[in-house]
Amino acid sequence: MRPGSTSLCGTLLLLSVACGGGSPASPSSPSSQSVGPAPSGSSAGVQLTDDFGGRPIFPADNWWNLDISNAPVDPQSSAYLDFIGLTRASHPDFGPPPYGIPYVSVSSSQARVPVTFVAYGSESDTGFGGESGYPIPPAAATQAGYIEGGAPGGGSSGDRHLLIVDRDRWRLFELFAARWNGGAQRWEADSGAIFDLSSSARRPEGWTSADAAGLAILPGLVRYDEAMRGPIGHALRVTVRATNGYVWPASHRAGSSPGALPMGGRLRLKQSKDLSGYPAYIRNIFRGMQTHGLIVADNGSDLYITGATNARWNNGELNPAFGNLRADDFDVVQLGWR
Repeated sequence: MRPGSTSLCGTLLLLSVACGGGSPASPSSPSSQSVGPAPSGSSAGVQLTDDFGGRPIFPADNWWNLDISNAPVDPQSSAYLDFIGLTRASHPDFGPPPYGIPYVSVSSSQARVPVTFVAYGSESDTGFGGESGYPIPPAAATQAGYIEGGAPGGGSSGDRHLLIVDRDRWRLFELFAARWNGGAQRWEADSGAIFDLSSSARRPEGWTSADAAGLAILPGLVRYDEAMRGPIGHALRVTVRATNGYVWPASHRAGSSPGALPMGGRLRLKQSKDLSGYPAYIRNIFRGMQTHGLIVADNGSDLYITGATNARWNNGELNPAFGNLRADDFDVVQLGWR
């Protein structure tokens, strides 16, 4: 979502509008259409919605995995929530395809291909571990389900996040505004970031990632298998309509609206919120909000909580349940707390 633009995420889910977003206002992407032959190569070993055997993403002491149950409340908590609007309801920004953000896991044998960055090349990673490129399965160019928004090859609009995990080397590759340009026979993106999932290294100060805050996206998604397994043990990604600077663990700003939360700010669902009436898997999501909170990662619609695309999600249960969580059910944790 580009700062200064009007968010469309508050419209009905049936409108199929892509919500949230990666980097701040960027130069226009090339107008050429994704025509021409698809890339060659193998997509063997590719898995969509991989549960990784229940393996946690990032180390236990990483900011996504911190238990913030007893973290102090920020002195300006009430003012930040008032800026959002105390009666503003939360919303699940995910569901069955095409809603939510898909992710892909590959083996270490998946060939890496170059990506041409058309907006934030100076803040993007071109490779990792002595190898250049991103392990993008060729099928992503021609099949739906790989890139956010549902269009094969990414299309030409929306945030078009493409998230790939090398499950053997435990590396995460993330792209914003990804698309296959068949005419030029190349993958393009506005920005990209690569993360060592066994490390808690931050992005360089001032750098974006595939997300506006400079954070990884995958560890903040609500994923179906973990919600069914038990209380979620990591923070969740959330958007708000405007932000003001950034605080740890974020590394990048995407706005300077007085009174707004900064990128990297964290909300925590109050322990007093009664969760007894919800289905068990929804209680597991909400308990994660009580113990690990929500991290502001992008500009978008207020209190839109991001999850992974999965055909098994039931929006008939998710939408009303999330709608019962209002801004005044949360506290803002002390900014930059670690």
